[in-house]
Amino acid sequence: MIAQEEVLALDVGGKRIGVARANTVARIPEPLATILVDGTEVEQITELAKAHDVTKLVVGLPRNQSGDETAQSQLVRDFAAKLEGFEIIWQDESLTSVNAEEILQQSGKKFSKTDVDSLAAAQILNDYLGSL
Repeated sequence: MIAQEEVLALDVGGKRIGVARANTVARIPEPLATILVDGTEVEQITELAKAHDVTKLVVGLPRNQSGDETAQSQLVRDFAAKLEGFEIIWQDESLTSVNAEEILQQSGKKFSKTDVDSLAAAQILNDYLGSL
């Protein structure tokens, strides 16, 4: 049986960080926020984690088509190292942003890059929850 806990997922980019949350028992990820990278992102993520009683962060790790890590992978690892006090779980994020944009386009509604980022984080979290 899986222990019940709240989890946040992060889709880390150079300009924005998509954030999603879910409960490990309910397993329904929801886009939560998109944080602008402006020097306060670590504090903002820490506040969101506190507000949702989270100690585990699922961080999307970029890889190339061959499955190898890239320069962006190292930037994401360096960023995650700043998130002290959290258990970090790495989750492959291949194509999550592309899939998120396709889903939003199919909805027929207007959307922004921030919508794509938070939905990509929800997809990262969904992949992680599916592996439990």
